[in-house]
Amino acid sequence: MDLQLKNRKAIVTGGSAGIGLAIVKALLAEGASVVVPGRSQAKLDQALPDNDGAVQKVVADLATAEGAATLTQAAPDADILINNLGVYEPKAFTEISDDDWLKMFEVNVLSGVRLSRHYFPRMLAKNWGRVIFMVLHGFPGKAALIFLKKYSLSR
Repeated sequence: MDLQLKNRKAIVTGGSAGIGLAIVKALLAEGASVVVPGRSQAKLDQALPDNDGAVQKVVADLATAEGAATLTQAAPDADILINNLGVYEPKAFTEISDDDWLKMFEVNVLSGVRLSRHYFPRMLAKNWGRVIFMVLHGFPGKAALIFLKKYSLSR
């Protein structure tokens, strides 16, 4: 399939594992270069061995404004932003503290908002760009309803 992504630059948050890593590989196969932020250089290197310079790994904690700034300084421009980063912690609803809610919101919502606020105007100026927010609701069964409440609310 040719998605016409050759010479396009994509940023994929949460791109060092799971669905994000699969997205990175698909974009690379389509000819895009990909920027993948992550909190750990070791994890980035393990997940994404060098790929002829098509992958730029950036160590940044996107749960913070500082981490978003680190990424936008390392990769100031992009054609595609895929906000895939998301975390959850399995806890009963009554055990979820305010701090847990705030942490979840910082990662699952504000990380994408901060990056979109930076990249979207640049895409508009070029008359081309894509901002995608990934939302995962495919967990089957009642266990998912019990443990994923705050995750689902924040996504």
